[in-house]
Amino acid sequence: MHTVFYVSDGTAITAEVFGHAVLSQFPLPFEHVTMPFVGDEAKANSIKERINDSYRQSGKQPIVFHTIVDTKLREIITSSDAKCYDFLNTFVSPIEQQLGVKADPRTHRTHGMDNRKHYDARIDAVNYALENDDGVTTKEYDEADIILVGVSRCGKTPTSLYLALQFGIRVANYPFIDQDMEQMRLPTALKANRHKLFGLTIDPNRLQEIRERRRAGSRYAAPEQCQYELEQVERLFRMEAIPFIDTTFHSVEEISVKILERTGIPRRIF
Repeated sequence: MHTVFYVSDGTAITAEVFGHAVLSQFPLPFEHVTMPFVGDEAKANSIKERINDSYRQSGKQPIVFHTIVDTKLREIITSSDAKCYDFLNTFVSPIEQQLGVKADPRTHRTHGMDNRKHYDARIDAVNYALENDDGVTTKEYDEADIILVGVSRCGKTPTSLYLALQFGIRVANYPFIDQDMEQMRLPTALKANRHKLFGLTIDPNRLQEIRERRRAGSRYAAPEQCQYELEQVERLFRMEAIPFIDTTFHSVEEISVKILERTGIPRRIF
């Protein structure tokens, strides 16, 4: 098995994201090692030795994805017995030429707090999502960018939090519960914010599997109950012309981006 190191003098999140995207193209198992905040030569040399040890023990040349701004620290890492891929400088030089501006490298710029306004917007959005989760309150719906609706356990909460943390979007979510099914209609708070509603649905078998893990053997997790709730809610979506997507085969990242694509809500991270 090949060992992959993600090394950075910052959080290493960029190296991980780029590296995982690249390696996902290869149907092979990898051992992943993340080494963030390489702030001095001693730590860089320690990591270099660990990389070299990996090579000696496995006989397979490690892969290193790095985003290291400091030239001296970068040289230490790239002098290891690994195949190193530099995500930053691969793109910086040609972009410098195109823009006619010299780059000003600095650590912690991508995932730090240099842009305090954008950082605060993301944290405010997360707090909003937590306070307006699961229909606990509907008093702040006028402040929402979007309100996710659907049956319990279809993916509303994780999607709300992902949209908030990654894109700074203020998301509330409202679950249609068992009591709503007898007279399926939009509650007053949702009617007043009809233009903000976006529905999530899911395959009934997948919903039953998720609910069974949460409340095994309950009516809540019964296959017929899951089927009934989804039929009722999807009928409401169609009757009220509420846009919706099926979350069954999509990750929270994919669900979030599909919502942004459908709604045109702008990201607030740049």
